[in-house]
Amino acid sequence: MIGRLNTTAMDCPVPIDTARFYRRLLGGSVSPDEDADWVNLYEPSGREILSFQRAEDYVVPTWPDNSVPLQVHIDILVSSYEDAEPTVFDAGGRLLDDSDEHPTFRVYADPIGRPFCLVLE
Repeated sequence: MIGRLNTTAMDCPVPIDTARFYRRLLGGSVSPDEDADWVNLYEPSGREILSFQRAEDYVVPTWPDNSVPLQVHIDILVSSYEDAEPTVFDAGGRLLDDSDEHPTFRVYADPIGRPFCLVLE
C-alpha cells in the first residue's frame, strides 16, 4: 500500500452549486462558501469527502451510451428509496433509471447531469 484515498475531485461549471447539491444529500459543510474555483465537502465529522473543481468546458456525461464518459460515479448508501428520493428531487436531482433489472440501486443525475446511484444498504 502506498497511501489512502484523500478525496474524489469532480469537474463542474460552478463548484459551490454542485457542492451544495451533494451537501443536501450527504450532510456536512462546504468550504469555501463563495464562488471559488475549488470547493470541498466535509462530512459532519469534519473529514473531507468530495471536492469540486471549476471546469469551464464541462460536458455532461451521456450515460448510458458513454459517448461522453462518466469520469466519476458516486454511490450513496440509503436505507430506502422512499426516504431518500424526496431529498434528491428537492435538491434538483432527477431519476434516470429505476429498472427492475437492478433492484438494489437506482440511477439519478445531479443538477449538472452527472449520474450517481442510490444503493440500498
